[in-house]
Amino acid sequence: MKLEDKSYAHYNIVMPKKSSAQIRNEFFEFFEEKEHLIVDSAPVVPKDDPTLLFTNAGMNQFKPIFLGEEDGLNEKGKLWKRAANTQRCIRVSGKHNDLEEVGHDTYHHTLFEMLGNWSFGDYFKEEAIEWAWELLVERWGMEPDRLYATVFGGDEDEGLPVDEESIELWRSKTSISPDHILKFGKKDNFWEMGDTGPCGPCSEIHIDLRPDEERKKKPGSEIVNMDDPRVMEIWNLVFIQFNRLQDGSLEKLPAQHVDTGMGFERLCAVLQGKKSNYDSDIFEPILDKISELSGKAYGDDEEIDIAMRVIADHIRAVSFSIADGASPSNEGRGYVIRRILRRAVRYGWDRLGFDAPFMGKLVPVLAEEFKNVFPELHAQQEYVQNVVLAEERSFLNTLGQGIQLFNEMIEGADKLSGDDAFKLHDTYGFPIDLTQLMAREQGISVDVSGFNQLMDEQKKRARAAGKFTHTGGSDIQWNQITDGEFEFIGYDEVESEVEITASAVDDDENLILLNRSPFYAESGGQIADTGLLEKNGSVIKVLDVQKTLDGHVHYVDQLPEDLSGTWTAKVDVDRRWEIEKHHSATHLMHAALREKLGKHVVQKGSLVEPNRLRFDFSHFEAVSKDELEQVEERINQKIQENIPLKEERSVPIEEAKKRGAMMLFGEKYGERVRMITFDPNYSVELCGGTHVNATGKIGYFRFTHETSVAAGIRRVEAVVGKSADKTLREERKLMEDIKGLLGDQTDPAQSVQHLIDEKKALEKELKKLQHQKAAGRLDEILDQPDEVNGVKLFTGQLDGGSMDRLKQSGYDALNKSDTSSVIVLATVNEEENKVYLLAAITDDLIGKGMKAGNLVSVLGKIVGGGGGGQPNLATAGGRFPDKTNEAFETAKEWIEEQNL
Repeated sequence: MKLEDKSYAHYNIVMPKKSSAQIRNEFFEFFEEKEHLIVDSAPVVPKDDPTLLFTNAGMNQFKPIFLGEEDGLNEKGKLWKRAANTQRCIRVSGKHNDLEEVGHDTYHHTLFEMLGNWSFGDYFKEEAIEWAWELLVERWGMEPDRLYATVFGGDEDEGLPVDEESIELWRSKTSISPDHILKFGKKDNFWEMGDTGPCGPCSEIHIDLRPDEERKKKPGSEIVNMDDPRVMEIWNLVFIQFNRLQDGSLEKLPAQHVDTGMGFERLCAVLQGKKSNYDSDIFEPILDKISELSGKAYGDDEEIDIAMRVIADHIRAVSFSIADGASPSNEGRGYVIRRILRRAVRYGWDRLGFDAPFMGKLVPVLAEEFKNVFPELHAQQEYVQNVVLAEERSFLNTLGQGIQLFNEMIEGADKLSGDDAFKLHDTYGFPIDLTQLMAREQGISVDVSGFNQLMDEQKKRARAAGKFTHTGGSDIQWNQITDGEFEFIGYDEVESEVEITASAVDDDENLILLNRSPFYAESGGQIADTGLLEKNGSVIKVLDVQKTLDGHVHYVDQLPEDLSGTWTAKVDVDRRWEIEKHHSATHLMHAALREKLGKHVVQKGSLVEPNRLRFDFSHFEAVSKDELEQVEERINQKIQENIPLKEERSVPIEEAKKRGAMMLFGEKYGERVRMITFDPNYSVELCGGTHVNATGKIGYFRFTHETSVAAGIRRVEAVVGKSADKTLREERKLMEDIKGLLGDQTDPAQSVQHLIDEKKALEKELKKLQHQKAAGRLDEILDQPDEVNGVKLFTGQLDGGSMDRLKQSGYDALNKSDTSSVIVLATVNEEENKVYLLAAITDDLIGKGMKAGNLVSVLGKIVGGGGGGQPNLATAGGRFPDKTNEAFETAKEWIEEQNL
């Protein structure tokens, strides 16, 4: 790999030159001298830890020891209290997620090696600090004045003091300068593996790799933890003292432990004198192979370099994940692997010209490189290659079409809708973070919340449909299932003694069945209850409940080792109460809508959550503001009447019909039904949901949104209870802020309208002036053509920074131009640091095969983006405004290359 010199030599840093294999072995040898057992890396796919999607730290495999469930490591009849190893880690989801930075910087990775040493109730802070300094400074020759140590500065909310012990040990046991010992808060210096589990304060070691001149001007102490890649963390010494419980509290562990982690890739870059992790010999073989396959050199162009770094990193995570038991899929860790692989394939397709599978060809390079340290990949090389190849082929079949559709979706837009993002995912296989990445490159945003809502709805449909076979039985493989009928007791009880009758793991989800349950299962638009199962100090979170042929399936955060005995089931009652308020309000609203708009109003779908309700209904036109206010007033009237609930659980269906009960959309009714009545002359519905015992409990009702979801179908959203109170407070504060800005006006609305009118008038005048200015500038551009192979080329930059203005100028230019003309215009939005390009071509040149869309596609890449459009006019957006002149020069070259 031929690279420009990227070493630290000109920084006057003297580092011993060592290969990555030497560095790894020297780490092992050092801790063997300190009587540590060198252990193998655990798989990146955890086998016995349902709390983890991937192994994300070296300590994961030692959790039972830290929690006091085991005493240490038994090896050859000896109980070891000290261990060291290198652990493959993946951080691409949840709390530890580095995916977006990967490739764009040079020191984050999806998969990385973590060198670590551990003490299981043996040595503690003193030895950990002393040995870390000894290895880095005395063995590896790092300069002490370039090293900084951070310590935990305490946290009042947690009741945790400053780690004065570590401060004193750094001063007394090392030669570090006292002003290089820095205190930081919980975010930086209190390490936690996840939401629960072993944790404690930590002390990080950072190295300052800046030139001496820069260090004299600004000390590294001002840059530590400020995301400067030249002043970066290389080793974290974690002092495990606590266990984070599910309720968020901390309990002290029976023993104190040490857990250290040192990023191997960063360490090698430092010891090999490289500015980038990717310049070390760890990545050299894989980057050489990518260069060979693509015909492009690493180090010549930053955009190509980013693509190569992404691919070099991602193939590592994908390959080791597959070797350790994960496979690309649409759920759980399988979906994460699919996202990573497809992100790499897109970079290869878009920037390196790979239009056929290529990732699988990189697997043998990795397998050979790591066969002596991680032999698992080498042993399964062929299998991993085949899995990667199949996934690449699948995605490449739709990638080009998806990117073309994406370009059409964003043309002239500043935001990609949730519907469009979902279509890219559902039809073309684009993970949302890939769509977000492409959108960022074009300088636009994505409606992620809208996408997530559609994804949630799809998952619920798939989950409801996917648990059954055509024979009417379940395909879930249950363990320890017992006979007996299930009883739902949630209408009457929110806490009860229950027994677990079966457990299962299905698609990476933990499932249990209960003999009886107070937890409401999702049905009729009402979402499921959540809560806890408790027994003798053990706590299981109930995350969801779904109805299946097996009964009410409870989705939980973990499965107990012992299913026997009696458990206490506790519904999250505060959440249940808010759900009940919104559900009862839905009934009142349904009646009020029919009363105001007409009897044609029929429910077409609903969603009842603790913080909102959504209701779809048949109606032929938008509901006016006045109509909504009248419906809202009627609902609140019924709430104030405090109408008691009448619940009848076993009414013959024919009798219910005669009594005028509403039959709700999507419900299937048996011979006997449950009737919910709030005033027999107002609201009578068949419903299986939970409700308040009187309407007064709802508190207050407020519409928040009204829109169309399909032809003849309207949707309203509303809030009640705590959510309504919050909405009112926010609106009142906003009104007070507005009045404050306007001064003591007797009629704030009139003042606001006056300001709005003035603003519109000024905007109109501004647009007029901008148009005149743009027209004048356009005339200047059209007066100065370049002649290229008989074609008149007009290029220039316009003010304004607006795509709409640019398009109008493009059409104006076409109208003013003679035949055989090509127009390339640019405008820069300085506030957003974006550039917009436009290419326009006259009809006679289009007849000769020249198309504006083809030209703007080439120019868009130069400015760091892309685009498209029609043959006569097309646009692009990018993030490199300083490259507009280069784009203009490229337009000349493009014309010269055309076969006219």
